[in-house]
Amino acid sequence: MKFLLLESTCDETAAAIVTDELQVLASVVASQEQIHRPFQGVVPELAARAHLERILPTVETALRQSECQLEDLNAVAVANTPGLAGSLLVGLMAAKTLAWMLDLPLVAVNHVHAHLYACRISAGFDVFPCVGLVVSGGHTSLFDCHSACDMRLLGGTIDDAAGEAFDKVASMLRLPFPGGPALSELARQGDPSAYAFPRSFFNDANRLQFSFSGLKTAVRYAITGAGDQRDPRDVPVPSRQAADLAASFQRAVVECLVQKARQALSRTGRQRLCVGGGVAANWALREALQQAADEDGFDLILPPLGLCTDNAVMGALAVEHFRAGRFDSLDLDVFPGLVR
Repeated sequence: MKFLLLESTCDETAAAIVTDELQVLASVVASQEQIHRPFQGVVPELAARAHLERILPTVETALRQSECQLEDLNAVAVANTPGLAGSLLVGLMAAKTLAWMLDLPLVAVNHVHAHLYACRISAGFDVFPCVGLVVSGGHTSLFDCHSACDMRLLGGTIDDAAGEAFDKVASMLRLPFPGGPALSELARQGDPSAYAFPRSFFNDANRLQFSFSGLKTAVRYAITGAGDQRDPRDVPVPSRQAADLAASFQRAVVECLVQKARQALSRTGRQRLCVGGGVAANWALREALQQAADEDGFDLILPPLGLCTDNAVMGALAVEHFRAGRFDSLDLDVFPGLVR
């Protein structure tokens, strides 16, 4: 069986064709990075318009890559939650139209859950049950994953997501968009112990939550001075100090993520940690997670870098829904907020 998978939750238009044996026949991602760079962040209206222009050409490219025809498809899947409302609608309407036109089953997937399913795809074996940690620009969440179709939220961020904090601190340091990868590279040159930044809820094992707003503010005041209301982007920062700020900030985020993952494993009794989302591509986080796995003896599953950032292949979670008989009707709607 062949599944057409569509992804348009934020600023990446993606399509993939995957078999029910999780063989990837095609994977296409059309980036909007150039569109949003002048604004130092994703502009929802521009993102939706770009998806509208790119969704069908992306599907056509995936069909060519896979050497498939529309008539060869057996199901259409799309991420309908969470994400930007306009972006989600473009992908959903394309999926509905194709499913109706070809008389195929329609399967909806949760974008955040799909990030964890990327671990299943890359591992080549069933990774569930496990604890799942999703770390992206919009989400920082821990799940108790009983199965691919049963992921229960343990806790998440109460303010900024980790990726969002990376981008905002990168903006303070006047780094190019996208800010997260640029900050991570700058951090390689800095001293991670130069600044003693806060780590919220770090020792509170009863709260599997994250908070990066205070950390972000601490970086701001390290640049401008405590209580100074100037825009930190207007304050010149020497290159050495910028590298130290980046490294110290990154260490604080990474240590919070690893600590909470350890606490979640302890609480649930799980012996495997699966990690997904764009920030899972961060070199410092990957190293720290591997060190924790070596010390604690749990099994760590990290997807390759290409499956960390938004892509359609991870939507192969639809294969699991299909096998479980979970189909959706053509009156399916989008849910921009996280549906648990």
